[in-house]
Amino acid sequence: MGNAFACMPRKEHRGAAAVSRSKRMGSARSARGGPKLTPAEEELLHRQALAMAIHQHLDSGGSMSRRIDAGASLSRRMAPGSTSSRRRGDLPDSVTNAKPAQIVLENLETKKIVLVHGEGFGAWCWYKTISHLEEAGLEPVALDLTGSGIDHTNTNSIATLGDYSKPLIDYLDKLPEDEKVILVGHSCGGACVSYALEHCPKKISKAVFLTATMVKDGQRPFDVFSEELRSADVFLQESQFLVYGNGKDKPPTGLMFDKQQIKGLYFNQTPSKDMALAAVSMRPIPLAPIMEKLSLTPEKYGTVRRYFIQTLDDHMLSPDAQEKLVRENPPDVIFKIKGSDHCPFFSKPQSLNKILLEIAQIQAPAALLPGKASSEETVAEKS
Repeated sequence: MGNAFACMPRKEHRGAAAVSRSKRMGSARSARGGPKLTPAEEELLHRQALAMAIHQHLDSGGSMSRRIDAGASLSRRMAPGSTSSRRRGDLPDSVTNAKPAQIVLENLETKKIVLVHGEGFGAWCWYKTISHLEEAGLEPVALDLTGSGIDHTNTNSIATLGDYSKPLIDYLDKLPEDEKVILVGHSCGGACVSYALEHCPKKISKAVFLTATMVKDGQRPFDVFSEELRSADVFLQESQFLVYGNGKDKPPTGLMFDKQQIKGLYFNQTPSKDMALAAVSMRPIPLAPIMEKLSLTPEKYGTVRRYFIQTLDDHMLSPDAQEKLVRENPPDVIFKIKGSDHCPFFSKPQSLNKILLEIAQIQAPAALLPGKASSEETVAEKS
């Protein structure tokens, strides 16, 4: 823990040069058998790519804080889903696009929001979200899960969901006894959030599943994608995306999509500069954590309020699959973002920020009734 990305001075890089270097040195190349980068070279590459994206964001009128706290180190193409009716009266679809009310920080249960990335990503993917949350006076922390971002653990050695989630659990364990956080998990990072809810429920105020694998007890994260990727058995026998880090005669250890597949699945609405950042920063996906069944209990997992954010132009986890998730494991409140792909932190950052601010301001009810979910829904239309 303690790794942090810092913005580089503008004169130390040029966008085209950074992209050129990334093509020669990218971690994806080393994953396919090219020259292996040293840890220092790989960390420098990630910093350069992130700095390029940040400064382009600034040049286009965005804003960015000086430091990103990184506290530790496919699908068939579905048409956008239709928005179902909300249960808050006749509010317009763009209700969350209204200028948010001033946050009274003293009234929040917690100001700390821990951002947990999805498969292949790292703390770097949250750079826009961190900027927005910090401007609102909150305290975002973005973690690198094991083998992700600039954590140099070999992804082929990650054998369990516990191994993969260790940086998150370590972070929660070290919090002061009376401090709680809001957890936000993206995609398969939702499994890590669920794992944390079961192991550290007293440290978590709320859990937010961002187009994420919000599984039931006894379910595997992979099962969420099974209808679109075929059954696990067939996938493990036939998939061309598998990585055999321990040899072809051993079980597969990871997944690696090529650039065009990643673009179609994850980034169909994402700006090109963020796709460039992802192209040089994404890592192979450890397979064991998404194939592991979770054990979740009402006494631990069931005591924390859960919120789900749906993305309605998502090609990786289709709107239909997301609807099935929330039907089978109902959260307290459902939010929806129109026009967002699988990565709203890139494609709809302002809409995502407004929803996270709204969730942060939701107060705990006087009495939490087990098994009761409000199933409220609200929709964000534009970033």
